Amino acid sequence: MRVLVTSTPAPTHFTPLVPLAWALRAAGHEVLVAAQPDVMDAVRSAGLNGVSIGPWFHGDDMMLALVGDKRPVEAIPRTPPEALGQLGYTWMVHTRYMLPEQLAFAREYRPDLIVADPMDYGSLIVGGALGVPVVHHRWCADPISGPARRAMAPHLRRWCTDAGVPGLPDPDLVLDPCPPTLQHPDAEPGTPIRYVPYNGNGVFPSWLAELRDGSTERTPRGRRVVVSLGTYTLLLNGTSLLGRVLGAFDGLPDTEVIATVPVRHRDEVGAVPANVRVVDPTPLHLLVPGSDLVVHHGGAGTVLSALVSGVPQLALPQLGDTFANSDRLAATGAGITLDTAQAQDDPARLREAVEQLLTDPGYAKTAGELRQEMADMPTPAEVVAVLERLARGTGLRAPG
Repeated sequence: MRVLVTSTPAPTHFTPLVPLAWALRAAGHEVLVAAQPDVMDAVRSAGLNGVSIGPWFHGDDMMLALVGDKRPVEAIPRTPPEALGQLGYTWMVHTRYMLPEQLAFAREYRPDLIVADPMDYGSLIVGGALGVPVVHHRWCADPISGPARRAMAPHLRRWCTDAGVPGLPDPDLVLDPCPPTLQHPDAEPGTPIRYVPYNGNGVFPSWLAELRDGSTERTPRGRRVVVSLGTYTLLLNGTSLLGRVLGAFDGLPDTEVIATVPVRHRDEVGAVPANVRVVDPTPLHLLVPGSDLVVHHGGAGTVLSALVSGVPQLALPQLGDTFANSDRLAATGAGITLDTAQAQDDPARLREAVEQLLTDPGYAKTAGELRQEMADMPTPAEVVAVLERLARGTGLRAPG
């Protein structure tokens, strides 16, 4: 089977697809990623083959121009539920200028199956034009992709017609790595697929090996917290927020904090408390096991990587789907969210949330239950069989 993987031009939109791409390759299928240059480093890092099509998107520059000297949570009002469909507008415009190159390449490559992220509307038009099934792979909690696809369909009607497709098709299958209890109640139905943590490649640090084997001076009651706001949050004026977050741990007894901070942002973050260890960005799935709390920005990969280890979370969402992910953590009882700039900038609120998450066992209990839900979901290898039947036109049947 020849599988074409496509993605909107953001590495974090592509990385959730990587474990499934690995499973397809391991099953003997040909996998090729076709995306803009913005994604190609992530494709190479994942050990996959790719082809660069279209120009650079420069999403970081566009967001910086939009927010100015503020964080997204300060500059962009949170989208109300009735307007979530409008979050597809950027990707509708993107589809219009990328579709000719996507379609030309797909006609030459002749895939049997297309796998894409849920905001890549071009994948649906290409699949419709070629008569090839299209699978969309969600990131996490998802109240957005269904309403956005329906809202953007009228704006893409002309492009669909030009491609010989009567209207924007729905995906033939939606894969959902989010545990059912965490998933948004308004999300469209999806087929479960177990989340396999992939946060990029990296070398396992020697200091982390020491923490894992217990050869440190931590007391038996010592607690470990991972703070990772993501490079994108720091890029979008989030370094002062990180400084406040780390300050919330100052003097907290028997608590060690590991904070991932790129070298270029460390001066902006400033001095940190004595119990904080600042490290280079490290794949989160290496850091989280054995931790008692993860503090983050609500990103899909971070939320699910923490839940794989059954760890409670403090979420500080900044834009887009990070609000939905954070809301659901709080709704299930697996974490706390501070979802306004005012709350995030309040040292007392941050400290109170941290202490509550570290002392109330209910959060860890719920996180452990979600971890078990995820473990019970079909692995990517099992889902490959579903995709094979879909590509052969023999229908869908749940794995196992």
